[in-house]
Amino acid sequence: MFFTTAYSGPVNRPVSRVDLDKFSGKWYSLYSIPTMFDRGTRETTTTYTLNNDGYYNVVTCAKKGDNEEVHTYKSKLFPEKEKDGEMKAQFIWPIKVDYWVIDLAPDYSYVVVGHPDHKFLFIMSRKPSIPKAEYEGIVEHCKEMGYAVEKLVSQQHKG
Repeated sequence: MFFTTAYSGPVNRPVSRVDLDKFSGKWYSLYSIPTMFDRGTRETTTTYTLNNDGYYNVVTCAKKGDNEEVHTYKSKLFPEKEKDGEMKAQFIWPIKVDYWVIDLAPDYSYVVVGHPDHKFLFIMSRKPSIPKAEYEGIVEHCKEMGYAVEKLVSQQHKG
């Protein structure tokens, strides 16, 4: 028998290693395939603070629509033991959802968060913008992993 296989590109999976201390801090959500909770938001930032219990306290700030009021949301993020790219987010107790770090710059200047079922995608950076070529490379990688990148929307950060 003769078998052939086609290369289908990178598989959607979390990165194997995240330095939890380096991941801590403020991230600008630049582009996203939003969830029902963040649809219509803009200028979103998320700050991850690693606590002594081994999970992150998370504070997300965002504006909605044309309103300049900043809305603040608190949640938690739980790294999985031995697989810290595979995390669980908890927005409402006791429900946890998959929150995968699927791409991460070696210097932690950007991170891409996805979901095993491609339900959402967040491209985040330590700054309110990233170079166009870097963005295009990230988007192409996400497309190869099966994400509907045509659904990405800008978070409209100035800068």
